[in-house]
Amino acid sequence: MNSENLLSDLIAAAKRAGADAADAMFVENVSASVSYRLGKLEDVERSESADLGLRVFLGNKVAFVSSTDFSRDSLDQLPERAIAMARLAPEDKYAGLAPNDRLAKDIPALDLEDANEPSADVLVERARSAEAAGMAVKGVTNSEGGGASFSRAAVALATSSGFYGRYAGTSHSTGVSMLAGEGTGMERDYDQASARHSGDLREAADIGRIAGERAVARLNPRKVKSQAVPVVFDPRESAGLVGHFAGAISGAGIARGVSFLKDNMGEQIFAPGISIIDDPHRTRGLRSKPFDGEGVANAKRALVEKGRLTTWLLDCASARQLGLETTGHAARGTGGPPHPSATNLYMEPGQLSPEALIADIEQGFYVTELLGMGVNGVTGDYSRGAAGFWIEKGKIAFPVSEITIAGNLKEMFLHLTPASDLVFRYGTNAPTIRIEGMTIAGA
Repeated sequence: MNSENLLSDLIAAAKRAGADAADAMFVENVSASVSYRLGKLEDVERSESADLGLRVFLGNKVAFVSSTDFSRDSLDQLPERAIAMARLAPEDKYAGLAPNDRLAKDIPALDLEDANEPSADVLVERARSAEAAGMAVKGVTNSEGGGASFSRAAVALATSSGFYGRYAGTSHSTGVSMLAGEGTGMERDYDQASARHSGDLREAADIGRIAGERAVARLNPRKVKSQAVPVVFDPRESAGLVGHFAGAISGAGIARGVSFLKDNMGEQIFAPGISIIDDPHRTRGLRSKPFDGEGVANAKRALVEKGRLTTWLLDCASARQLGLETTGHAARGTGGPPHPSATNLYMEPGQLSPEALIADIEQGFYVTELLGMGVNGVTGDYSRGAAGFWIEKGKIAFPVSEITIAGNLKEMFLHLTPASDLVFRYGTNAPTIRIEGMTIAGA
């Protein structure tokens, strides 16, 4: 299906039906996955889908329609349905297409699509190898299963102002969860990896081995008393702190006044040496895209520079509410309005190795898993269940479970130190992070 012709025809029909402006999005997906447990194949799945979305504007009124039916009758009805809905919609003075001067003129090549789709046999072997390697670790007693998947997605966007852009990307993933110990003393842990290209995917056996070793390391956890100590976040969990920051600078929340950072633009919110970057054009990045969900040109930018907050994450609507310009951070699906969202987000690494970062900690906690959703985006209050390892005299001493760590994100950000071990594994990445003086609620 020629997406450019499809979208341009749909927009032209919407204009003929009375729309002042319109845009349309076409998304195609192919996905395949397998699951493997205790030496046996459990599931093999494959799906293909295509979705079409149309947004129309009547003055300041806006409506959305979407469809997975591409028959001529269905396509002919979409514009009329959208116009009828828009006539009933309330006024939205911030609604509208992106300004023409902000639209992407050049579509950068980001190498997001792997030309080779793995066969079901390849996916089965990845899942099998991951689980087998985990089960081979001494002390591992059971498996929650291994899995492998592949997906390809293509996104096309067109607007009545003349923009058309399309990009496609693939994703390969492998993961496994292992169990160690017996009875009520069992512990679990996991490892997983994702990459745009299969050649960048970590070996399945390495993923399984690490998952098994992590599970065994958590056996016989101890309790610790309540106290205030330095807390060190493993990179698996430190990325979540950067994610909380991104949520706090979303233009939608800032416009509503419901973020704990709403009054801190331009201020020092992290230590002076810290920078946080968003880079939509990272080659083979897991969240890379050559333009945003409104067709706006996007680019790498520092959200925090030398500890200071430099920008909000804005789409066109939130930018208009705040009297600003979009930052090219719109994300969207086929059935709803755009919203601000980060892309490849990361905290730049510090100078110290993880070992040096904890070397002077007499008593502290190293977090490897967080539980629950105890984060208040309005106040910044932070309280999460956690598991990991106790630190004594600068060394990992013993596993710890069933405790809570608490603080306030504003204070946590100001007293945060990153290590030097940044690796790009996820959409949001951070190195090992140390935060001083957090509260531990234990036994």
